[in-house]
Amino acid sequence: MSDKPAPNTLRRDFLKRSAALGSAGALSALPFGGVWAQGSDKPELAEVNIGFIPLTDCSSVVMASVMGFDKKYGIKITPTKEASWAAVRDKLVNGELHAAHVLYGLIYGVHLGIGGPKKDMANLMTLNNNGQAITLSKELNGKGVTDGASLAKVIAKKDKEYTFAQTFPTGTHAMWLYYWLATYGVDPFKDVKTIVVPPPQMVANMRVGNMDGYCVGEPWGQRAIVDKIGFTGVTTQDIWPDHPEKILGTTAEFVQKYPNTARAMICAILEASMWIDASPMNRSKTADVVSSRAYVNTDADVIRGRMIGQYDNGIGKSWSEKNYMKFYNDGAVNFPWLSDGMWFLTQHRRWGLLKEDVDYVAVAKQVNRIDLYKQAAGIVKASVPKTDMRTSKLIDGTVWDGKDPKKYATSFKIKA
Repeated sequence: MSDKPAPNTLRRDFLKRSAALGSAGALSALPFGGVWAQGSDKPELAEVNIGFIPLTDCSSVVMASVMGFDKKYGIKITPTKEASWAAVRDKLVNGELHAAHVLYGLIYGVHLGIGGPKKDMANLMTLNNNGQAITLSKELNGKGVTDGASLAKVIAKKDKEYTFAQTFPTGTHAMWLYYWLATYGVDPFKDVKTIVVPPPQMVANMRVGNMDGYCVGEPWGQRAIVDKIGFTGVTTQDIWPDHPEKILGTTAEFVQKYPNTARAMICAILEASMWIDASPMNRSKTADVVSSRAYVNTDADVIRGRMIGQYDNGIGKSWSEKNYMKFYNDGAVNFPWLSDGMWFLTQHRRWGLLKEDVDYVAVAKQVNRIDLYKQAAGIVKASVPKTDMRTSKLIDGTVWDGKDPKKYATSFKIKA
């Protein structure tokens, strides 16, 4: 745990030093309100509460506030730390939060009423690609486990009931965990037990033996390695290079009522994303900020290594990771690709969370607010892809391009 200065102090310090921090230096010359000083495009709300879970990938939301990018667009972002994804869901639905750093699949689950309240939702932008991991216990390593294939052999012996944790039933971590296990012939619902644990509680639960492995965002994979209780079985970018992860989620009602505010949030967080990805120095400074008690609350070095692409799996392998956590990547990260949203729906269908096929494209078009995103991208001069779909190859060799989601959802050998 760490004991760092309060976020307001950090914000003041960063603004004082903004001239030395690359593109952030331009902020000092902008009046409050910046782009939105006059006219009908002025944000309807002056202050917005954006929820987050203590994870490295909350960085763009935090830095938009700390670095003052929010002021440029006429709003004040207040990042609010939440205890669990269920709490984020409930506070979004009841309006206690204006928006949130949230799991991609969670927003789609709420939109369709899977496993909880049903409410029309909106994905304003993707916050990051990559940067999660499946962590396995040192006890498993003692049994010869180093990767998915060796894990499957140990599970097949049925010497005990193996338990794996994810962070939310319809969320990204559940889907990465299920996909990876199934790739090696392990049925995540029949061959092992899966449980839900909030991200910051993963390490403590593994330490006392509550699970044999877990999938979560950084820094809680690296923390287990530093604490010598686990090792990285696989990174999620090895499951799907440049996969979608967290998004800026809100309700459709919020977007309808406060469209200018929604656009201003996208602008501010998009600029923060560009700034983080601009240099290793900016990434390192981001690690210093988000490690503080107000945000992730861990040692900065636990965040920094994987933030700049330096990986160690905890059992003897170290490498420079080219597909580390990305926040901008020339706009490819942030664009709300329809195919990304549709992929989560196909996996919800695969695992029986969706009881029947839906109109995959229509749902994605309802949730992913490409129109609003493109407006914001134009304002901040961010690159925008020419198409709404992208093609990706996953760890099992399957190619996902969004063209036939119904067929894709039923094509897997292991499914519900």
